[in-house]
Amino acid sequence: MDIRYLHTMVRVKDLDKTIAFFELLGLEVISRRDFEQGRFSLIFMAPPGQPECPVELTHNWDGDEGLPTDSRHFGHLAYEVENIYEMCQHLADNGVVINRPPHDGRMAFVRSPDNISIEFLQRGEALPKQEPWASMESIGSW
Repeated sequence: MDIRYLHTMVRVKDLDKTIAFFELLGLEVISRRDFEQGRFSLIFMAPPGQPECPVELTHNWDGDEGLPTDSRHFGHLAYEVENIYEMCQHLADNGVVINRPPHDGRMAFVRSPDNISIEFLQRGEALPKQEPWASMESIGSW
């Protein structure tokens, strides 16, 4: 049997905020389709040079009142990063809460504006523990 990864779909409330959030992560819009009859939009975003790894943002124009509590979100999205400390600092500098800081130099979690859990994993070996990350408290859930 042959199988191929297509995308991960997440439903979002505020499309502009969510696109801006994923742009902070380094993703870019690779396609957008608006469906007037169905009153929804599909925006695909992927890391540069990796169009085969998209996230599909599904936005219902007339609202999606169950979000973010109805559990129809995916568990989490995971991205490998070159330097987990630099990524977390970049996000923190732009107002993103680091829910699970990279205490171990290996893994961190944040949440998107729609409460989607995003995991970052350090490429290769864990980086040496570094302050303030090593002693920073985790916040909320991820």
